[in-house]
Amino acid sequence: MSHNLFETFAERMRDRGAADFITTREGRRYSHGEALAESARLAGALIALGVQPGDRVAVQVDKSPEAILLYLACLRIGGVYLPLNTGYTGDEIRYFLGDAEPALFVCRPAAEEEARRIARETGCPAVETLGTAADGSLMAAAARATPHETIVAREADDLAAILYTSGTTGRSKGAMLTHRNLGSNAATLAKAWHFSAEDRLIHALPIFHTHGLFVACNVTLMAGSSLRFLPKFDADVIFEELPRGTVLMGVPTFYTRLVADDRLTPEVTANMRLFVSGSAPLTAETHEAFEARTGHAILERYGMTETNMNISNPYDGARRAGTVGLPLPGVEMRITDRETGEEVPRGEIGMLQIRGPNVFIGYWRMPEKTREELLEDGFFITGDLAMVDDQGYVHIVGRDKDLVISGGYNVYPKEVEQLIDELDGVAESAVIGLPHPDFGEGVTAVVVPRAGAELDESQVIGHLAGRLAKYKQPKRVFFADALPRNTMGKVQKNELRKAYHNTYQ
Repeated sequence: MSHNLFETFAERMRDRGAADFITTREGRRYSHGEALAESARLAGALIALGVQPGDRVAVQVDKSPEAILLYLACLRIGGVYLPLNTGYTGDEIRYFLGDAEPALFVCRPAAEEEARRIARETGCPAVETLGTAADGSLMAAAARATPHETIVAREADDLAAILYTSGTTGRSKGAMLTHRNLGSNAATLAKAWHFSAEDRLIHALPIFHTHGLFVACNVTLMAGSSLRFLPKFDADVIFEELPRGTVLMGVPTFYTRLVADDRLTPEVTANMRLFVSGSAPLTAETHEAFEARTGHAILERYGMTETNMNISNPYDGARRAGTVGLPLPGVEMRITDRETGEEVPRGEIGMLQIRGPNVFIGYWRMPEKTREELLEDGFFITGDLAMVDDQGYVHIVGRDKDLVISGGYNVYPKEVEQLIDELDGVAESAVIGLPHPDFGEGVTAVVVPRAGAELDESQVIGHLAGRLAKYKQPKRVFFADALPRNTMGKVQKNELRKAYHNTYQ
């Protein structure tokens, strides 16, 4: 028996046939049946390009229906899908291609020349392009290819995808996700959130990370429902779509912008049944304001690249502001002392650990890092500090590492600090996240200049432009004579957060 996740998706797609799968505002449409057929043509193209079961397919393209069909084609032939943030620079892509050694790199048409140069440097054997209007060399290859109707058999623990997540050392880690990981989580979420074939999910998220791809798209496929595909979040467009949608998945930034708009009313959201928030903390103020304005309580949940979704506020029952809810069915959780690893009593803060069929099998080619974070008993150390209240709801109270989450994207300070420190005149730097009304956290740098050096904010930001994805670049840069340190010489970032706390207020 094959455990290829695409077997389940294909069954749903056959059942749904002519019903909408993806539609766009430009009038483009794929029914479930058409998407299934196109995935076979793309699968044929991948095979003709030399992609074999277990091979990685790296993809850095703009959002389009065809990008989702490429993901499905990759699953169909037993490949390993590797989506890359569209904001990554050439230097960042060079690392990913060198580390993952994909059989194919699919890029935007405008980036083809640079992509081919990087591919030659890293030994990637093939490069194809994919645009936003069913254009590019890959779609041309699919039109010529013999459709591959067969679904390649896979074991439950075979890889389906690799998603890169940075570490505090600055070196990105490839989280290896299996067919069991993705399939179990999609089935659990579809049931927990009451998805049905009648749902129409307004999709305004990127599709290169867990939220937009594995939560939104996999759940839609599992339920046989439909996606209204939007290039990005635009409040004007969202308000036009709400009367015809049933579900919106977003990051807190979506909801802060909607709450600030007078058009948010019970009438405009009357057809909606569910609003989901994740990828960053949703403030209690936004949660309460949204419910007061619409009558809808946002469902906040908690997940990670390495685990998909773990914890969710209930569909039926209290969705409590400031909490991420209760463990999902099949997911085990424990809160442990950061030093001893022993479980702490309910109500006390400790390190959150997760175990379940959704938890990844390790980091790509990083066995030591895998052993550090994925314990022998199957629990994964999330790095988040949490507390369980007297009603069993989980509160995420902080992060053990200095991760910054800005607009739903993870920013690891060490990576930014290393580049700032390369700038002439910089003695050292520290990057922190500060409360931001729109992005949740604003990336902020504190720089110590060398004696006699003259630096200003624009020089630092200019130095990072083009070297880091824009979401990683500091929104503000401050200068200080020295960074606060403890007796062991460690920079006290908590002191910096206190000193600059009101920067974006």
